[in-house]
Amino acid sequence: MTAFCANTIWRGMTPDDLETVTTLAGVIHTDYPEDAAIFAERLRLAPEGCLVLEHEGTLGGYLISHPWRGLVCPPLNTLLHTLPQPADRWYLHDIALAPAMRGGGHARAAIDHARRLARDNRLRWLTLTSTGPARAFWLAQGFVEEQPSAEEQAVLASYDPQARLLSCPIPPDSGL
Repeated sequence: MTAFCANTIWRGMTPDDLETVTTLAGVIHTDYPEDAAIFAERLRLAPEGCLVLEHEGTLGGYLISHPWRGLVCPPLNTLLHTLPQPADRWYLHDIALAPAMRGGGHARAAIDHARRLARDNRLRWLTLTSTGPARAFWLAQGFVEEQPSAEEQAVLASYDPQARLLSCPIPPDSGL
């Protein structure tokens, strides 16, 4: 993964990182709490899609992502048990950065990593559930709103009233 300076890098998440990731999630996403079991399960199911941002030996962010099928996203704080087969998209469960780590291009690097994973897995879409406060950020990254079905609307309600399904196409060979 890309290093922005010698002491700040994205690296693969390990089980030893989970306690810090869960704590960081609780601080950053106070309105969207998830149990530690959610992070542990995503790491077990799709380790290649789970990264941590390390700065001078301290974790300052994380990426949780995995293969997925369809637009009905996982409800907030819900175990998956297995990943759907075959997948038709790569799902960004969460990118979270501590305030001190924001503005340095780190989120963009994490998104690029997820795009590469989608392309490597021959998936044509990167999809996510955007909470209301994050929507403008995701739209600026090239994501567009999907028109949710009634079932999708019910799942989105587990996040917040302004939550939206967003997707971004993955070109087969965009040179990333």
